[in-house]
Amino acid sequence: MPFTIATWNINSVRLREGLVQKLMREEAPDILCLQECKSPVEKIPVEGFQALGYTHMVARGQKGYNGVAIFSKLPMKEVAAHDFVDLGHARHIAGQLENGVTIHNFYVPAGGDIPDREQNEKFGQKLDYVTAMRDWAHSDKPKKSILVGDLNIAPREDDVWSHKQLLKIVSHTPVEVEHLGQAMEAGKWVDVTRKDIPEGLLYSWWSYRSPDWDAADKGRRLDHVWATPDIANAAHGSRVLRAARGWEQPSDHAPVFATFDL
Repeated sequence: MPFTIATWNINSVRLREGLVQKLMREEAPDILCLQECKSPVEKIPVEGFQALGYTHMVARGQKGYNGVAIFSKLPMKEVAAHDFVDLGHARHIAGQLENGVTIHNFYVPAGGDIPDREQNEKFGQKLDYVTAMRDWAHSDKPKKSILVGDLNIAPREDDVWSHKQLLKIVSHTPVEVEHLGQAMEAGKWVDVTRKDIPEGLLYSWWSYRSPDWDAADKGRRLDHVWATPDIANAAHGSRVLRAARGWEQPSDHAPVFATFDL
C-alpha cells in the first residue's frame, strides 16, 4: 500500500498549529515530519491533529528551541531518539511502521553565520553533528529506512540561487557539502527528491529577510528526503509545496513530499 510522507520545518508548531492543520486537510500526507517544533512534547497541540486522522505521534521536544515530531495516520512505534554529540538538543526521532519501514526525522544544527569552527562554536557543532550521523550510519547500516528533515545544507549547485555567491555562506560551503556527502555515502542513502527531480533549480527555504521572497526567489534546498537503496526505487512523486511559503504567517521553509509504494 503506498504512503506519502512530508517533511516541514514548521518554526513553532504551537504558533503555526493552523498551518499544520491546513496542510493535513489540503494535502493529507499519511506521515508528516516536523522540525523546529519549539515545544515540550506535552504542549504540542495534538487534539486538532488527531481529529484530522493523525492519531499516532512520536516526538522529542524542548521549550522554545529545536524539537522534532512525526505525526502519522498509520500505526507507528518509537524506535530511537539520538542526541548526537551530546548537545542536549531534541534533534532526532525515529518511528517504525508496521511494514518494518523506519522513518528518521532530523533537525541538523543551522551552524550560525561564520563558516569557521575556530571563530564560531555553532559551526563546529554542526560539522560534528553531521559526522556523528555518518558514524551512526556506518555502525547501524540502516535498512528499509527513510531519512527526512531540515538538514540545513544545500549540497548541489542547483540547490541554491547562486552557487558562486553562496560558497562562503553557511549551508552551502564546501566543507558542509563534503560532510553531508560522507554521511550520505555511509548509509548509502539515495536523495529521493533529486532522484525524482534530477535537473533544475529547486528550493525549500526562502529567508524572512527578503521583502518579496517569491519574486526575488533567492532560495536554498535545505530540506531532504532520503531512502536506503532497498526501498529507494519504490519512491516517486517528489515535490516541494512552494505555495506554503506564501501562507499567512508562514514558516520560512516549504514542505517536501514523496510517495513510497511499499
